[in-house]
Amino acid sequence: MERVRIGLVYGLLRTEERLLIAALEQRGAVVERVLDRQLRLDATAPPPRYDVVVERSVSQLRGLHVATLFEAWGVPVVNPTRVLEVCNDKLRTTALLAAAGIPQPRVMVAFSVEEALAAADELGYPVVIKPPLGSWGRLLARVHSRRAAAEVLRHKRALGGFHHGTIYVQEWVPKPGRDIRAFVVGEETICAIYRTAEHWVTNTARGGRASACPVTPELAELCGRVAQALGGGVLAVDILEHPERGLLVNEVNATMEFRNSIAPTGVDIPGRVADYVLSVARQGQVATLATVRS
Repeated sequence: MERVRIGLVYGLLRTEERLLIAALEQRGAVVERVLDRQLRLDATAPPPRYDVVVERSVSQLRGLHVATLFEAWGVPVVNPTRVLEVCNDKLRTTALLAAAGIPQPRVMVAFSVEEALAAADELGYPVVIKPPLGSWGRLLARVHSRRAAAEVLRHKRALGGFHHGTIYVQEWVPKPGRDIRAFVVGEETICAIYRTAEHWVTNTARGGRASACPVTPELAELCGRVAQALGGGVLAVDILEHPERGLLVNEVNATMEFRNSIAPTGVDIPGRVADYVLSVARQGQVATLATVRS
């Protein structure tokens, strides 16, 4: 039987990529490591060499464009472009979750400093101002007053660039010193962690500490709805615990880091992702939960 050929596209060969490569090779796949900045692709004369491509670029733009080309050539990609496009943009994520009736913090959007200040006033301070595009908790600001909001917004205007053209203002959720990151493969929540930190930004990339979080029926059902709303794939769903409203979906990541979550949860995350990738290769399309389990 011919072995599955996989192109793993990456920007940095981190622990996650090494673990994924090892898990795929242990399952008999042939994995070609593809450094994205060394790629040279003829967009008009495609040579589809892979059964599936795993997109692990650090750059959201490179990852999206690589996925776009390979999908156009008929090669399935994990995650597919429709998922990357939504998860790379917090506003698009928020809009789709809202359309699906999924609970999340209240968000207001504005395109001028004046309207953004009015939005913050309406939400009530403190508020969180964040760029719609970006990751690792960068360029977030929690502001406690109209004066502080005005300063942050003036800085955004002075910086310019597409990151700051749309102003995304989110209500502040008084979380209990932690949030939840749940790992979803297909539509199954395979495990979850608490991310605890003294700072209000709890990303493990910013020093948050990971500990096991039980996957309750409520959490599993919520994350399954998120996966359905956004198109499935391999996702990390970030969830806030509101003291009165319960679980609220904050963000969704489509190129997740997981090295700090394997030991606390005891779950072989790269192995579960590898099984999903191979099921996608077998099906020639994005796998459903049923095909992953078969």
